[in-house]
Amino acid sequence: MAYATVSDVQERITRVLTDTEMQVCASLLDDAAVIIDSYNKNAEADAKKIVSCRMVIRAIGTGSGASDVPIGATQGSMAALGYSQSWTVGGGTVGEIYLGKLEKKMLGVCGSIGSYSPVEELAKQDGDLA
Repeated sequence: MAYATVSDVQERITRVLTDTEMQVCASLLDDAAVIIDSYNKNAEADAKKIVSCRMVIRAIGTGSGASDVPIGATQGSMAALGYSQSWTVGGGTVGEIYLGKLEKKMLGVCGSIGSYSPVEELAKQDGDLA
């Protein structure tokens, strides 16, 4: 079950999606929901919707033309008469569905450091630790 609709994605970009793109968008929204659930199924509904839209927009693009900067690009360059364009994407690649650092934070799954010690669990079972 998707957390956002094709209309939600359409509202956030500067171009009209074609019929084919709408079909792809719907499928990608389903994929995004599976990825989101694998990180935190209990995240807030609004966060899931925004993250779903961002993931799909990153895959399909925000607009048309040479000035279209990929969401998640950490570096970019353009040239003029030589028709050159270059972008560095930090968390994945353009066209790929992935969670960025901000999106993980929105879902409540980043910034935690922890550890697990099976020895402590065994000691609790033996009654040595309370």
